[in-house]
Amino acid sequence: MPNDPDDESGRHSGGSGSGAGSGRPGGGDSGMPDGFPFGDPQQMANMLRQFADMMSAQPSPGGGGGEAPSSTSGINWDMAKNIARHTVSQHGDPSIPPHDYAKVEEALRLADLWLDQATDLPSGVHTAQAWSRSEWIEKTMDSWAQLCDPLTSKTVQAMGQNLPEEMQSVAGPLLGMVQQMGGMMVGQQAGQAIGELAREVTGTTDIGLPLAGEGNAALLPPGVARFSEGLEIPDDEVRLYLAAREAAVHRLYSHVPWLRSHVSRLVEEYAAGMSFDVSGLEDKLGGIDLTNPEALQEALSGGVGGESLFQPEDTPQQKAALGRLETALALIEGWVATVVTAAVADRLPQADALAETTRRRRATGGPAEHTFAALVGLELRPRRLREASALWSALERERGVEGRDAVWQHPDLMPTGADLDDPEAFVRGGEFGGADFDISTLTDDKPGETPKDGPDDDGETGTGRGEDA
Repeated sequence: MPNDPDDESGRHSGGSGSGAGSGRPGGGDSGMPDGFPFGDPQQMANMLRQFADMMSAQPSPGGGGGEAPSSTSGINWDMAKNIARHTVSQHGDPSIPPHDYAKVEEALRLADLWLDQATDLPSGVHTAQAWSRSEWIEKTMDSWAQLCDPLTSKTVQAMGQNLPEEMQSVAGPLLGMVQQMGGMMVGQQAGQAIGELAREVTGTTDIGLPLAGEGNAALLPPGVARFSEGLEIPDDEVRLYLAAREAAVHRLYSHVPWLRSHVSRLVEEYAAGMSFDVSGLEDKLGGIDLTNPEALQEALSGGVGGESLFQPEDTPQQKAALGRLETALALIEGWVATVVTAAVADRLPQADALAETTRRRRATGGPAEHTFAALVGLELRPRRLREASALWSALERERGVEGRDAVWQHPDLMPTGADLDDPEAFVRGGEFGGADFDISTLTDDKPGETPKDGPDDDGETGTGRGEDA
């Protein structure tokens, strides 16, 4: 939108302090110190007004008006979902044909039966479906919002709160609008990144979380086909292997009730430690036309050189939280890999090749996953997957399948990062690793009562297994 005449006169004058040049009633000096590091203060004010114009002109998701952001971070996840769906539709996203749907449903049911012989945890699959990429976006977006809000909200807050004092004094009450602009921008980027992720995933559990909720198992036939490219392995075998992994994750989360909240807390702890370095902000802004909102938006998003103006820096708190999160993800992924290998080893001739392909895929991630990680400032990567798999295998050799799976009864029984360094020591028994450890000391069971660590009469897991502390 063109500037009004006062804005134009202010820009041409260079903010000299005259009444016409400053654009302030009654003229006079701008009140800013000499050598203001971010250019002409009047230019900054003009830029912020243009931001306001862009915000007021931004259509709401679905064409409606006045919808509030769908998260406390100021990010409109409804808009992000629409952008994600548009992203996949650009590449074509046909509905799943009935014969492909039937193949996926059969694979999920069969693989789930195979898992009965590999783990003590009962089936966690309630529905078995085949989804298009658009369906995956629709049914997982709530989980993405819950997972990413703690991280993206810190970035949005930094866009207004971490500015140098000189810029804050110019922006004044418009800082809130800058944060709104940041929320809109992050929402747009999140939608694009999730849309690209939808083109790479094979099911609902690729990142180690059941994104559509526990029990809602699904595979994406286009994603399965993309996974198969170059493997020279029969499609049915690939589908069954991926179905076994999908079903295994649902078993784990369905019967370890504390696990999802545990992972969410670790993400929140990581977000709490995020800090933003603004020491180089002056130099970065020096090459940006502050009167051009599009140029500033590109800089905020990292479009130039791939580095955002507000780049999170590593802090000790953040590194410690990241280590705990990566350990948790590695333990989840390691357990899944262990039970799936046991379930399919004698049934799928190419099981070893599929396991190695999956391990590399989880360890490195695809291009879209890297893009999403850059956006939220976190990679959901099980970096110590091999060590975690070795630990679960050692537990099974020492204690059997039942003893291995019993470790999931309580978070205090879980291995730590140090235990991954020496799995055998954990298996032999440490503070909580001993086979004779009494789970009742971590529950509400009264002395003398039998701990409820087995299945109830109705087949559901008792309160002694998996309750959070």
